[in-house]
Amino acid sequence: MSNQQSVPDQDQEQPLITHLVELRQRLMYVLLIILGIFLGLFYFANDLYTYLSTPLTALLPEGTSMIATDVTSPFFAPFKLTLVAAIFAAMPFILHQIWGFIAPGLYQHEKRFAVPLLASSIFLFYAGIAFAYFVVFPLIFGFFTSVGPENVAVMTDISSYLNFVLKLFFAFGIVFEIPIATLLLIWSGAATVQGLRDKRAYVIVGCFVLGMLLTPPDVISQSLLALPMWLLFESGIILGVIFVKPTKDDEDDEHEEASEDADDDEDDDDYKYEEEFEQAVRESRDSKD
Repeated sequence: MSNQQSVPDQDQEQPLITHLVELRQRLMYVLLIILGIFLGLFYFANDLYTYLSTPLTALLPEGTSMIATDVTSPFFAPFKLTLVAAIFAAMPFILHQIWGFIAPGLYQHEKRFAVPLLASSIFLFYAGIAFAYFVVFPLIFGFFTSVGPENVAVMTDISSYLNFVLKLFFAFGIVFEIPIATLLLIWSGAATVQGLRDKRAYVIVGCFVLGMLLTPPDVISQSLLALPMWLLFESGIILGVIFVKPTKDDEDDEHEEASEDADDDEDDDDYKYEEEFEQAVRESRDSKD
């Protein structure tokens, strides 16, 4: 019996070198798939950049265009864009490799919970990029191209524009993962639904602070990032209420908090009654005098 019980333990527990070899193999798969997508897209690098710059070029005054202030910009700007596009396109495969590496260490109920989260995180990341391109960019570029002095021609450098756009893509892609992060906090027990609701005011302030740090220094970009962050936080709380059932410990904590609040209210009432009684005694003494 002891030999039969030791075999499954040996199958489940693997030495560190085995995990390192598997990690190296999965990283090689990721690099190969990114390289393959990059080579397939590189022929269309200029077309990709033209499509990316459409929100700005469509709003430029007549007779102006984008410029390249560096000698290597006409080559390296589309090259960089193609590489980033290959990484974004390979994101489902990258997350699949990450999932394949960590899945053996999860319980069955954790796997059932993690698979929908993995799919949702991919969708939300792409949704954040789409929101930035179709909603945020027209508003931002429409504002910036219309507030300049009349004697200044708007001629944006292609490298500066690419860095600006990629920063916003990354910021909105990460921000749209807030519902997943909120749901994981509730599911892991690190936070409760009621606790997150109580901290709503601090979260709103934090959203605007992060919007200020992650976006260019203008109020429009900050607001367009902060408001979706707050709404996504609220949606994460709603998902937590729907999909995460409160444990007995959470219910006990809520009952304890409610009882403490009730005790505080009773103490306040007793203190109020004592003050009223003392005041009545003083008034009776004054009337006798």
